[in-house]
Amino acid sequence: MSALDGEDNDLLQMQSGIEMIPAAGRLMGSLRDMGYEFTTAVADLVDNSVEAGATKVSIDIEFEGENSWVRIADNGAGMTPSALREAMRYGSSRAYAENDLGKFGLGLKVASLSQCQRLTVASRTSPHRADIAAYCWDLTHIEATNRWELLPVARRSDGPPIHDLLIDSPGTVVLWQKLDRILGYQDPNGESARRRLNGMCRDVQGHLAMVFHRFLAGEAKGRRKLSILVNGYLLSPWDPFARDEQATRRLDAASIPVRHGDAQGQLILEPFILPHQSEFSTVDNFKRASGPANWNQQQGFYVYRSDRLIQSGGWCRIRTLDEHTKLARVALHFSPQLDEAFRVNVAKMRVQLPTAMRDLIMEAVSPVTKLANDVYRRTAIRAERGNLKSNGLQTAAAKRGRLDVRRLIEGPYFSEVIESLLSTAKPLERTVIERVAMRLRKSTRR
Repeated sequence: MSALDGEDNDLLQMQSGIEMIPAAGRLMGSLRDMGYEFTTAVADLVDNSVEAGATKVSIDIEFEGENSWVRIADNGAGMTPSALREAMRYGSSRAYAENDLGKFGLGLKVASLSQCQRLTVASRTSPHRADIAAYCWDLTHIEATNRWELLPVARRSDGPPIHDLLIDSPGTVVLWQKLDRILGYQDPNGESARRRLNGMCRDVQGHLAMVFHRFLAGEAKGRRKLSILVNGYLLSPWDPFARDEQATRRLDAASIPVRHGDAQGQLILEPFILPHQSEFSTVDNFKRASGPANWNQQQGFYVYRSDRLIQSGGWCRIRTLDEHTKLARVALHFSPQLDEAFRVNVAKMRVQLPTAMRDLIMEAVSPVTKLANDVYRRTAIRAERGNLKSNGLQTAAAKRGRLDVRRLIEGPYFSEVIESLLSTAKPLERTVIERVAMRLRKSTRR
Protein backbone atom coordinates (compact mmCIF):
# COMPACT_ATOMS: atom_id res chain seq x y z
CA MET A 1 0.00 0.00 0.00
CA SER A 2 1.41 3.37 -1.02
CA ALA A 3 1.67 6.40 1.24
CA LEU A 4 -1.08 7.97 -0.88
CA ASP A 5 -3.36 5.05 -0.10
CA GLY A 6 -2.71 5.59 3.61
CA GLU A 7 -3.62 9.26 3.32
CA ASP A 8 -6.82 8.34 1.49
CA ASN A 9 -7.78 5.97 4.31
CA ASP A 10 -7.16 8.71 6.92
CA LEU A 11 -9.23 11.16 4.89
CA LEU A 12 -12.06 8.63 4.59
CA GLN A 13 -12.00 8.11 8.34
CA MET A 14 -12.18 11.88 8.93
CA GLN A 15 -15.08 12.26 6.50
CA SER A 16 -17.09 9.43 8.10
CA GLY A 17 -16.68 10.92 11.58
CA ILE A 18 -15.70 9.43 14.88
CA GLU A 19 -18.40 8.22 17.25
CA MET A 20 -18.02 9.78 20.71
CA ILE A 21 -20.09 7.96 23.31
CA PRO A 22 -20.83 10.21 26.33
CA ALA A 23 -19.38 9.19 29.69
CA ALA A 24 -22.31 7.29 31.22
CA GLY A 25 -21.82 8.23 34.87
CA ARG A 26 -21.29 11.94 34.29
CA LEU A 27 -24.11 12.45 31.76
CA MET A 28 -26.69 10.48 33.71
CA GLY A 29 -25.74 12.36 36.84
CA SER A 30 -26.06 15.73 35.06
CA LEU A 31 -29.46 14.85 33.61
CA ARG A 32 -30.81 14.38 37.14
CA ASP A 33 -30.98 18.17 37.40
CA MET A 34 -33.40 18.87 34.54
CA GLY A 35 -35.81 20.74 36.83
CA TYR A 36 -38.22 17.99 37.83
CA GLU A 37 -39.97 18.15 41.17
CA PHE A 38 -41.47 15.06 42.77
CA THR A 39 -44.99 15.96 41.59
CA THR A 40 -43.95 16.72 38.00
CA ALA A 41 -41.82 13.57 37.81
CA VAL A 42 -44.78 11.39 38.82
CA ALA A 43 -47.01 13.26 36.33
CA ASP A 44 -44.54 12.51 33.53
CA LEU A 45 -44.88 8.80 34.21
CA VAL A 46 -48.67 9.07 34.23
CA ASP A 47 -48.31 10.57 30.72
CA ASN A 48 -46.71 7.30 29.61
CA SER A 49 -49.58 5.32 31.12
CA VAL A 50 -52.12 7.46 29.28
CA GLU A 51 -50.26 6.94 26.00
CA ALA A 52 -50.35 3.18 26.61
CA GLY A 53 -54.15 3.35 26.76
CA ALA A 54 -54.40 2.79 30.52
CA THR A 55 -57.69 3.44 32.27
CA LYS A 56 -56.25 2.95 35.74
CA VAL A 57 -52.99 4.13 37.30
CA SER A 58 -52.09 3.12 40.85
CA ILE A 59 -49.38 5.07 42.66
CA ASP A 60 -48.02 3.70 45.92
CA ILE A 61 -45.63 5.72 48.08
CA GLU A 62 -44.21 3.69 50.93
CA PHE A 63 -41.99 4.89 53.77
CA GLU A 64 -39.48 2.27 54.91
CA GLY A 65 -36.62 4.54 55.90
CA GLU A 66 -33.67 4.26 53.54
CA ASN A 67 -35.56 1.45 51.77
CA SER A 68 -38.56 3.66 50.96
CA TRP A 69 -39.99 3.32 47.47
CA VAL A 70 -42.45 4.70 44.93
CA ARG A 71 -44.33 2.48 42.48
CA ILE A 72 -46.50 3.47 39.51
CA ALA A 73 -48.53 0.65 37.94
CA ASP A 74 -50.99 0.82 35.04
CA ASN A 75 -53.29 -1.45 33.05
CA GLY A 76 -52.15 -0.17 29.65
CA ALA A 77 -51.05 -2.16 26.62
CA GLY A 78 -47.58 -2.85 28.01
CA MET A 79 -44.33 -3.33 26.05
CA THR A 80 -42.54 -6.25 24.47
CA PRO A 81 -38.99 -6.89 25.73
CA SER A 82 -37.46 -5.10 22.73
CA ALA A 83 -39.89 -2.17 23.04
CA LEU A 84 -39.12 -1.93 26.76
CA ARG A 85 -35.38 -1.84 26.12
CA GLU A 86 -35.92 0.95 23.58
CA ALA A 87 -38.12 2.85 26.06
CA MET A 88 -35.28 2.62 28.61
CA ARG A 89 -32.83 4.13 26.11
CA TYR A 90 -31.93 7.80 26.62
CA GLY A 91 -33.36 9.65 23.63
CA SER A 92 -35.66 6.79 22.63
CA SER A 93 -36.12 6.61 18.87
CA ARG A 94 -39.84 5.79 18.99
CA ALA A 95 -42.05 7.88 16.73
CA TYR A 96 -44.49 10.25 18.46
CA ALA A 97 -47.96 10.88 17.04
CA GLU A 98 -49.25 14.45 16.83
CA ASN A 99 -51.40 14.21 19.97
CA ASP A 100 -49.00 12.15 22.08
CA LEU A 101 -48.24 13.55 25.52
CA GLY A 102 -44.57 12.54 25.15
CA LYS A 103 -42.09 14.34 22.92
CA PHE A 104 -38.38 14.01 23.72
CA GLY A 105 -37.81 10.32 24.56
CA LEU A 106 -36.36 11.29 27.94
CA GLY A 107 -39.27 11.53 30.37
CA LEU A 108 -39.32 8.00 31.81
CA LYS A 109 -35.60 7.97 32.58
CA VAL A 110 -34.87 11.59 33.46
CA ALA A 111 -38.05 12.11 35.51
CA SER A 112 -37.47 8.91 37.48
CA LEU A 113 -33.76 9.30 38.12
CA SER A 114 -34.25 12.92 39.14
CA GLN A 115 -35.84 11.42 42.28
CA CYS A 116 -34.08 8.11 42.81
CA GLN A 117 -30.88 6.17 42.08
CA ARG A 118 -32.49 2.93 40.96
CA LEU A 119 -35.21 2.74 38.29
CA THR A 120 -36.86 -0.59 37.45
CA VAL A 121 -39.53 -1.09 34.79
CA ALA A 122 -41.50 -4.29 34.21
CA SER A 123 -44.02 -4.80 31.42
CA ARG A 124 -46.31 -7.39 29.89
CA THR A 125 -48.22 -7.26 26.60
CA SER A 126 -49.87 -10.67 26.20
CA PRO A 127 -53.36 -11.03 27.71
CA HIS A 128 -52.92 -14.82 27.67
CA ARG A 129 -49.35 -15.46 28.84
CA ALA A 130 -47.60 -13.89 31.80
CA ASP A 131 -44.42 -13.17 29.83
CA ILE A 132 -42.97 -10.30 31.81
CA ALA A 133 -39.79 -8.43 30.94
CA ALA A 134 -38.03 -6.20 33.48
CA TYR A 135 -34.93 -3.99 33.27
CA CYS A 136 -33.18 -1.58 35.59
CA TRP A 137 -30.98 1.49 35.50
CA ASP A 138 -28.88 1.56 38.69
CA LEU A 139 -26.76 4.69 39.13
CA THR A 140 -24.47 2.93 41.61
CA HIS A 141 -23.61 0.38 38.93
CA ILE A 142 -23.28 3.06 36.23
CA GLU A 143 -20.87 5.12 38.34
CA ALA A 144 -18.79 2.02 39.13
CA THR A 145 -18.51 0.84 35.51
CA ASN A 146 -19.06 4.10 33.57
CA ARG A 147 -20.93 1.99 31.02
CA TRP A 148 -24.46 2.35 29.63
CA GLU A 149 -25.43 -1.05 31.01
CA LEU A 150 -29.11 -1.81 31.41
CA LEU A 151 -29.54 -4.59 33.94
CA PRO A 152 -32.14 -7.38 33.52
CA VAL A 153 -34.22 -8.00 36.64
CA ALA A 154 -35.01 -11.54 37.72
CA ARG A 155 -38.56 -12.64 38.41
CA ARG A 156 -37.70 -13.29 42.04
CA SER A 157 -35.79 -10.27 43.25
CA ASP A 158 -35.55 -8.38 46.50
CA GLY A 159 -37.69 -5.35 47.21
CA PRO A 160 -41.32 -4.43 46.56
CA PRO A 161 -43.20 -6.68 44.11
CA ILE A 162 -43.39 -5.63 40.47
CA HIS A 163 -43.87 -8.86 38.52
CA ASP A 164 -46.74 -9.93 40.77
CA LEU A 165 -48.82 -6.94 39.71
CA LEU A 166 -48.73 -8.20 36.10
CA ILE A 167 -49.68 -11.82 36.73
CA ASP A 168 -53.32 -11.41 35.69
CA SER A 169 -53.23 -8.86 32.87
CA PRO A 170 -51.01 -6.65 30.66
CA GLY A 171 -49.60 -3.40 31.89
CA THR A 172 -46.45 -1.68 33.08
CA VAL A 173 -44.95 -1.18 36.54
CA VAL A 174 -42.32 1.45 37.34
CA LEU A 175 -40.41 1.24 40.62
CA TRP A 176 -38.23 3.94 42.22
CA GLN A 177 -35.75 2.89 44.90
CA LYS A 178 -32.88 4.62 46.71
CA LEU A 179 -34.84 7.86 47.01
CA ASP A 180 -31.84 10.06 47.71
CA ARG A 181 -33.43 13.22 46.26
CA ILE A 182 -36.66 12.72 48.20
CA LEU A 183 -35.24 11.62 51.56
CA GLY A 184 -32.31 14.02 51.61
CA TYR A 185 -31.77 13.77 55.36
CA GLN A 186 -28.83 12.70 57.48
CA ASP A 187 -31.23 10.20 59.02
CA PRO A 188 -33.50 8.79 56.25
CA ASN A 189 -35.12 6.57 58.88
CA GLY A 190 -36.17 9.49 61.09
CA GLU A 191 -39.52 11.11 61.71
CA SER A 192 -38.62 14.17 59.62
CA ALA A 193 -38.12 11.94 56.58
CA ARG A 194 -41.44 10.21 57.24
CA ARG A 195 -43.29 13.54 57.50
CA ARG A 196 -41.65 14.76 54.31
CA LEU A 197 -42.74 11.71 52.34
CA ASN A 198 -46.29 11.98 53.73
CA GLY A 199 -46.41 15.64 52.71
CA MET A 200 -45.18 14.80 49.21
CA CYS A 201 -47.91 12.19 48.95
CA ARG A 202 -50.52 14.89 49.60
CA ASP A 203 -48.80 17.21 47.12
CA VAL A 204 -48.87 14.61 44.37
CA GLN A 205 -52.59 13.99 44.95
CA GLY A 206 -53.38 17.68 44.42
CA HIS A 207 -51.03 18.00 41.44
CA LEU A 208 -52.36 14.99 39.54
CA ALA A 209 -55.99 15.96 40.24
CA MET A 210 -55.22 19.30 38.59
CA VAL A 211 -52.94 18.26 35.71
CA PHE A 212 -55.12 15.37 34.54
CA HIS A 213 -58.51 16.81 35.50
CA ARG A 214 -59.87 16.46 31.97
CA PHE A 215 -58.82 12.81 31.81
CA LEU A 216 -60.27 12.09 35.26
CA ALA A 217 -63.56 13.74 34.25
CA GLY A 218 -63.70 11.91 30.92
CA GLU A 219 -63.39 15.19 28.97
CA ALA A 220 -60.12 14.51 27.13
CA LYS A 221 -60.80 14.18 23.40
CA GLY A 222 -60.25 10.73 21.97
CA ARG A 223 -59.27 9.29 25.36
CA ARG A 224 -61.01 6.94 27.73
CA LYS A 225 -61.83 8.12 31.23
CA LEU A 226 -58.89 7.69 33.58
CA SER A 227 -58.78 6.64 37.24
CA ILE A 228 -55.77 7.53 39.38
CA LEU A 229 -55.27 6.13 42.87
CA VAL A 230 -52.60 7.37 45.29
CA ASN A 231 -52.04 4.91 48.14
CA GLY A 232 -55.51 3.54 47.40
CA TYR A 233 -57.21 6.96 47.44
CA LEU A 234 -59.21 7.63 44.26
CA LEU A 235 -58.57 11.15 42.95
CA SER A 236 -61.39 13.49 41.98
CA PRO A 237 -60.72 15.99 39.17
CA TRP A 238 -59.92 19.56 40.22
CA ASP A 239 -61.59 21.93 37.77
CA PRO A 240 -59.68 25.26 37.70
CA PHE A 241 -62.77 27.06 36.39
CA ALA A 242 -65.34 25.87 38.97
CA ARG A 243 -67.80 25.19 36.16
CA ASP A 244 -70.21 23.50 38.59
CA GLU A 245 -70.76 26.80 40.38
CA GLN A 246 -73.87 28.63 39.17
CA ALA A 247 -72.22 32.03 39.58
CA THR A 248 -69.16 31.16 37.41
CA ARG A 249 -69.16 33.23 34.21
CA ARG A 250 -67.87 31.68 30.98
CA LEU A 251 -66.93 34.35 28.45
CA ASP A 252 -66.66 34.09 24.67
CA ALA A 253 -63.58 32.24 23.42
CA ALA A 254 -60.98 33.98 21.25
CA SER A 255 -58.77 32.43 18.56
CA ILE A 256 -55.33 33.71 17.53
CA PRO A 257 -53.52 32.24 14.49
CA VAL A 258 -49.97 31.06 15.16
CA ARG A 259 -47.21 30.49 12.61
CA HIS A 260 -43.76 29.27 13.62
CA GLY A 261 -41.47 28.15 10.83
CA ASP A 262 -43.34 25.50 8.86
CA ALA A 263 -45.79 24.86 11.71
CA GLN A 264 -49.08 26.71 11.96
CA GLY A 265 -52.18 26.40 14.09
CA GLN A 266 -54.50 28.23 16.46
CA LEU A 267 -54.15 29.42 20.03
CA ILE A 268 -57.57 29.24 21.68
CA LEU A 269 -58.32 31.37 24.76
CA GLU A 270 -61.34 30.46 26.92
CA PRO A 271 -61.84 33.00 29.74
CA PHE A 272 -63.72 32.36 33.00
CA ILE A 273 -64.65 34.67 35.87
CA LEU A 274 -65.02 32.69 39.08
CA PRO A 275 -67.51 33.74 41.75
CA HIS A 276 -66.61 35.96 44.66
CA GLN A 277 -66.32 34.13 47.98
CA SER A 278 -69.78 35.36 49.02
CA GLU A 279 -71.34 33.81 45.89
CA PHE A 280 -69.91 30.30 46.16
CA SER A 281 -72.45 27.60 46.93
CA THR A 282 -70.52 26.34 49.97
CA VAL A 283 -67.48 27.29 52.00
CA ASP A 284 -65.83 23.95 51.11
CA ASN A 285 -66.31 24.58 47.37
CA PHE A 286 -64.71 28.01 47.75
CA LYS A 287 -61.71 26.50 49.55
CA ARG A 288 -61.36 23.75 46.93
CA ALA A 289 -61.51 26.26 44.07
CA SER A 290 -58.59 28.17 45.60
CA GLY A 291 -56.29 25.46 44.21
CA PRO A 292 -52.95 24.04 45.37
CA ALA A 293 -51.26 27.48 45.39
CA ASN A 294 -54.28 29.48 46.69
CA TRP A 295 -56.28 32.21 44.99
CA ASN A 296 -53.77 34.91 44.06
CA GLN A 297 -51.22 32.46 42.63
CA GLN A 298 -53.86 30.47 40.76
CA GLN A 299 -55.18 33.39 38.69
CA GLY A 300 -54.09 33.66 35.07
CA PHE A 301 -53.40 31.19 32.28
CA TYR A 302 -54.10 27.47 32.33
CA VAL A 303 -52.16 26.12 29.39
CA TYR A 304 -53.20 22.79 27.85
CA ARG A 305 -51.40 20.56 25.40
CA SER A 306 -53.50 17.63 24.16
CA ASP A 307 -55.87 18.22 27.12
CA ARG A 308 -53.01 17.79 29.59
CA LEU A 309 -52.42 20.83 31.83
CA ILE A 310 -48.81 22.01 31.60
CA GLN A 311 -49.08 25.39 33.33
CA SER A 312 -51.49 26.34 36.10
CA GLY A 313 -51.80 30.04 36.82
CA GLY A 314 -49.63 33.09 36.26
CA TRP A 315 -49.81 35.64 33.46
CA CYS A 316 -46.60 34.67 31.61
CA ARG A 317 -45.18 38.16 32.29
CA ILE A 318 -47.84 40.06 30.32
CA ARG A 319 -49.22 41.43 33.61
CA THR A 320 -48.65 41.01 37.35
CA LEU A 321 -50.69 39.08 39.88
CA ASP A 322 -53.30 41.27 41.56
CA GLU A 323 -55.73 40.66 44.40
CA HIS A 324 -58.48 42.36 42.36
CA THR A 325 -58.06 40.05 39.34
CA LYS A 326 -57.73 36.79 41.26
CA LEU A 327 -61.12 35.61 39.94
CA ALA A 328 -59.83 35.60 36.33
CA ARG A 329 -58.67 32.28 34.88
CA VAL A 330 -58.09 31.69 31.18
CA ALA A 331 -57.70 28.32 29.46
CA LEU A 332 -55.13 28.35 26.62
CA HIS A 333 -55.09 25.49 24.12
CA PHE A 334 -52.54 24.76 21.42
CA SER A 335 -51.68 21.62 19.48
CA PRO A 336 -48.34 19.75 19.94
CA GLN A 337 -47.00 20.86 16.54
CA LEU A 338 -46.67 24.33 18.10
CA ASP A 339 -44.42 23.11 20.96
CA GLU A 340 -41.40 24.99 19.62
CA ALA A 341 -43.40 28.21 19.29
CA PHE A 342 -44.32 28.00 22.99
CA ARG A 343 -40.98 26.48 24.08
CA VAL A 344 -42.44 23.57 26.03
CA ASN A 345 -39.68 22.22 28.28
CA VAL A 346 -38.82 18.55 28.87
CA ALA A 347 -40.66 18.42 32.19
CA LYS A 348 -43.78 19.84 30.51
CA MET A 349 -44.48 22.28 33.32
CA ARG A 350 -44.08 25.72 31.76
CA VAL A 351 -44.36 27.60 28.46
CA GLN A 352 -43.23 30.92 27.04
CA LEU A 353 -45.63 32.99 24.99
CA PRO A 354 -44.21 33.85 21.56
CA THR A 355 -42.96 37.45 21.55
CA ALA A 356 -44.85 38.28 18.36
CA MET A 357 -48.13 37.22 19.97
CA ARG A 358 -47.86 38.91 23.34
CA ASP A 359 -49.69 42.09 22.31
CA LEU A 360 -52.53 40.11 20.74
CA ILE A 361 -52.86 37.96 23.85
CA MET A 362 -52.76 41.04 26.09
CA GLU A 363 -55.49 42.63 24.00
CA ALA A 364 -57.66 39.52 24.32
CA VAL A 365 -57.09 39.23 28.08
CA SER A 366 -57.57 42.90 29.09
CA PRO A 367 -61.41 42.83 29.04
CA VAL A 368 -61.32 39.65 31.12
CA THR A 369 -59.16 41.13 33.88
CA LYS A 370 -61.25 44.33 33.85
CA LEU A 371 -64.45 42.33 34.31
CA ALA A 372 -62.83 40.21 37.05
CA ASN A 373 -61.81 43.42 38.81
CA ASP A 374 -65.37 44.82 38.56
CA VAL A 375 -66.95 41.58 39.79
CA TYR A 376 -64.55 41.38 42.71
CA ARG A 377 -65.10 44.99 43.80
CA ARG A 378 -68.90 45.08 43.32
CA THR A 379 -69.47 41.76 45.06
CA ALA A 380 -67.12 42.68 47.88
CA ILE A 381 -69.00 45.96 48.43
CA ARG A 382 -72.37 44.16 48.43
CA ALA A 383 -71.05 41.58 50.87
CA GLU A 384 -69.69 44.31 53.13
CA ARG A 385 -73.03 46.14 53.10
CA GLY A 386 -74.77 42.90 53.95
CA ASN A 387 -72.41 42.39 56.87
CA LEU A 388 -73.00 45.93 58.09
CA LYS A 389 -76.76 45.48 57.85
CA SER A 390 -76.56 42.14 59.63
CA ASN A 391 -74.31 43.62 62.30
CA GLY A 392 -76.75 46.52 62.67
CA LEU A 393 -79.66 44.15 63.25
CA GLN A 394 -77.61 42.21 65.78
CA THR A 395 -76.67 45.44 67.54
CA ALA A 396 -80.29 46.54 67.67
CA ALA A 397 -81.32 43.16 69.04
CA ALA A 398 -78.61 43.38 71.65
CA LYS A 399 -79.81 46.83 72.65
CA ARG A 400 -83.37 45.56 72.91
CA GLY A 401 -82.11 42.71 75.08
CA ARG A 402 -80.40 45.19 77.43
CA LEU A 403 -83.56 47.31 77.58
CA ASP A 404 -85.67 44.27 78.48
CA VAL A 405 -83.27 43.36 81.31
CA ARG A 406 -83.30 46.96 82.51
CA ARG A 407 -87.13 47.03 82.63
CA LEU A 408 -87.11 43.79 84.60
CA ILE A 409 -84.59 45.02 87.17
CA GLU A 410 -86.20 48.43 87.57
CA GLY A 411 -89.73 46.98 87.66
CA PRO A 412 -91.78 46.28 90.81
CA TYR A 413 -91.22 42.51 90.80
CA PHE A 414 -87.40 42.39 90.89
CA SER A 415 -87.20 43.38 94.58
CA GLU A 416 -89.91 40.89 95.47
CA VAL A 417 -88.02 38.08 93.71
CA ILE A 418 -84.80 38.96 95.54
CA GLU A 419 -86.61 39.11 98.87
CA SER A 420 -88.17 35.66 98.25
CA LEU A 421 -84.78 34.18 97.39
CA LEU A 422 -83.16 35.68 100.49
CA SER A 423 -85.90 34.35 102.76
CA THR A 424 -85.20 30.74 101.78
CA ALA A 425 -81.43 30.97 101.28
CA LYS A 426 -78.72 29.77 103.61
CA PRO A 427 -76.24 32.33 104.99
CA LEU A 428 -73.58 31.71 102.31
CA GLU A 429 -76.25 31.74 99.57
CA ARG A 430 -77.62 35.06 100.82
CA THR A 431 -74.22 36.69 100.34
CA VAL A 432 -74.08 35.49 96.73
CA ILE A 433 -77.69 36.59 95.97
CA GLU A 434 -77.06 40.06 97.40
CA ARG A 435 -73.89 40.47 95.34
CA VAL A 436 -75.60 39.37 92.11
CA ALA A 437 -78.56 41.68 92.73
CA MET A 438 -76.20 44.59 93.39
CA ARG A 439 -74.24 43.86 90.20
CA LEU A 440 -77.43 43.73 88.12
CA ARG A 441 -78.64 47.05 89.51
CA LYS A 442 -75.28 48.66 88.70
CA SER A 443 -75.38 47.35 85.12
CA THR A 444 -78.69 49.17 84.47
CA ARG A 445 -77.17 52.51 85.43
CA ARG A 446 -74.48 52.40 82.69
